[in-house]
Amino acid sequence: MQQLMQRNGVIVGLLSLGVLVAVTLTTGPTQAQTTPVWPDYATPSWNQTLPSPTRFIILSNFAGAAVLDQNTGLVWEKSPQTVTATWNGARFACINKNVGGQKGWRLPSIPELASLIDPSVAPPGPTLPSGHPFSDVQSAGYWSATTSAEDRSDAWFVYFGIGFVDSDSKTHTGHAWCARGGMHADAY
Repeated sequence: MQQLMQRNGVIVGLLSLGVLVAVTLTTGPTQAQTTPVWPDYATPSWNQTLPSPTRFIILSNFAGAAVLDQNTGLVWEKSPQTVTATWNGARFACINKNVGGQKGWRLPSIPELASLIDPSVAPPGPTLPSGHPFSDVQSAGYWSATTSAEDRSDAWFVYFGIGFVDSDSKTHTGHAWCARGGMHADAY
């Protein structure tokens, strides 16, 4: 009797496995989600240009201290630090930053940081899109995480006073504007 029960258990197990394999093979591969997680937010895309009122969203789940950029999908600190630091100091500040109770911040790449420039804004800046929600942004240089390919002792920065992108020695000082979100390792 015990052998019959074991044999029935094996048969039931094999049948279950067969059904599982059949279901897996007939349903095909799963697809990634293509709709935004929050229905009120646009799907981030580098090929769109949204006006400031719809481009930037202040995030309540960060206690209002962070801003979602719907053009890029990045989250920026709403009020970047106003003190300057060397490039290494700026990287360290972002890595250890706590904004809205959240860690996981970094210096942005140069394309990410430059995406905030509005070339239609005249000096003395800051050269940010009209109606942006940011505060304490200086008309000064902000470090990116991107090292210069020509001189590894330099890194790229954005000067928001005139909307200018250039590189400078990592030992000089500049501001840090930290971001969260996916990063592209080839831009560093």
